[in-house]
Amino acid sequence: MSGVLAPPGAAGRLRDADEVLLGFTWALRAAGVAVTQDRAQGYLAAVALVGAGDRRATYAAGRATLCGSPDDLLRHDQVFEAWFGSPHELPRQRPTPATTTTYSDLPETDTGGAGEGEEEDVVRAAASAAEVLRHRDVATMSAAERQRLAAMFATLAVRAPQRRTPRRVAGPRGRVDASATLRASLRRMGEPAEIRWRRRGVRPRRVVLLVDVSGSMSGYADALLRLAHRMTCAVPGVETFTLGTRLTHLTRALGARDPERALVAAGTTVPDWSGGTRLGETLQVFLDRWGQRGMARGAVVVVFSDGWERGDTSLLAGQVARLRRVAHRVVWVNPHRGKEGYEPVQQGVLAVLPHVDDFVAGHSLATYARLMEVIARA
Repeated sequence: MSGVLAPPGAAGRLRDADEVLLGFTWALRAAGVAVTQDRAQGYLAAVALVGAGDRRATYAAGRATLCGSPDDLLRHDQVFEAWFGSPHELPRQRPTPATTTTYSDLPETDTGGAGEGEEEDVVRAAASAAEVLRHRDVATMSAAERQRLAAMFATLAVRAPQRRTPRRVAGPRGRVDASATLRASLRRMGEPAEIRWRRRGVRPRRVVLLVDVSGSMSGYADALLRLAHRMTCAVPGVETFTLGTRLTHLTRALGARDPERALVAAGTTVPDWSGGTRLGETLQVFLDRWGQRGMARGAVVVVFSDGWERGDTSLLAGQVARLRRVAHRVVWVNPHRGKEGYEPVQQGVLAVLPHVDDFVAGHSLATYARLMEVIARA
């Protein structure tokens, strides 16, 4: 597994049942559940007792051992469905007796019957299907695949970019804090004290998302707004706008914790779904009304668009150059960037490329995970 669903250095293919179960705990931890080592060991022991081939029992074991709050239960259910599939899809299987199955022999157990081997293959296939889904183009998915993908957005690891502040705070290194060192010495009746240090503090940097919802981006709009909602809920200071024939401020609509309610609110707020594209004009409105007055100043601005511009591309180039002067970093996400044989030949893309810091792909969950790393390092 790769991305947030497996740790660095994990093998590309899950070969054994214990690797599948451990991969699930890593995915759950990446989704925000505090899965400690003790909880993970308790989960593995519980699954060994109920039998790894019983999906419903494995689901119940995870809720009992890995979750510590109602929020954890919701995240567990979402990640479990993305990793193993729905716990209610298959008929209940008879659990393996505890006297004949232990965790240490899960990968090698062979009772001689075909049933248990088939059940283990089902678990492996579910994990492999989730990995395949992470790399699928969002625009080519069926309705059922989109539903499964929606649950997998909870597994994205989102970190806010950091900026250094003028104010200094106590730290293990940096400049000598003469005042603090002197006060410490006075508390010791003038005896020499340990030298105190101060360094510049850090704060989260604002992130601004500009999502193109024109007709050419309609296949990706739902996934991009789910990504925006995931970022809004995970880190502070995220602002979201949609671009089309007009500019729409969407941050308040995406404030609901439930992603489905947030997308319904977004759908009623945006008036120009699948319409035309006037990127240059809408970027100009954003900068005049919001960006240059402070929202984009020093922020990481992420533009999601394929670059199809019906208006004047010189206006688009000028506005992106203007945006680059006030923003800390400009990231342009193109859903066609990661596809084989793609060349940046659109006039809009050619106009903005000289003024962006990062030009990245954005057509699958795997590319969204890499985008989160780009934003976090900005």
